[in-house]
Amino acid sequence: MKKRTPISEIMSTNLITLGVFDTLETAEKLFKQHKIRHIPVVSDSKIVGMLSYSDLLRISFADVTNNEENVDAYVYNMFTIQQLMAKNLTVVTPEVTIKDVAQIFSEREFHALPVVQEDVLKGIITTTDLSMYLMAQLN
Repeated sequence: MKKRTPISEIMSTNLITLGVFDTLETAEKLFKQHKIRHIPVVSDSKIVGMLSYSDLLRISFADVTNNEENVDAYVYNMFTIQQLMAKNLTVVTPEVTIKDVAQIFSEREFHALPVVQEDVLKGIITTTDLSMYLMAQLN
């Protein structure tokens, strides 16, 4: 295993993003359709926040009612992406090493970090990306 491997070698670059004025229903559809747990929120090509699937689950009544779609739609209309998304993000550059990202994940309890270069979103690195990399090293 190379100790100085940059995250650019394992980060996701085929990005699914949301705009600040997209709806939470759109976000939920993207989470489910692409089987992802974090979506960067962008304005132009600059990241302004991160929405996680757990952010949606916090306001969802899916486990409490049999008519979850109608209730969720009603609740989703009460909030905006800007209200739920994480702001003041920790970001990394493509040159940051996998080891450094693993340390950030373990110390800060993050599960995803946006990868930014010159204020432009270039990718996202997740604990899943890191786990897949580590599993490949064991083969």
